[in-house]
Amino acid sequence: MAAEQAPYLTTAEVAERYRTTLNTVRYWRHIGYGPKGVKVGRKVLYAAAELDRFDAELAKETAA
Repeated sequence: MAAEQAPYLTTAEVAERYRTTLNTVRYWRHIGYGPKGVKVGRKVLYAAAELDRFDAELAKETAA
């Protein structure tokens, strides 16, 4: 990845970020958990800001 973070990440990049598998990220999307993806054609992309929102949500859950 470039020095700057891309505005949208692929499912594979999201899986790498959360150290999980592609199938887990797909399952999260299926059950409505995790960062919200945006369909672009046949691909699902994730906005960097959405991943930051999900990170904050996870931090809040673990702090409670």
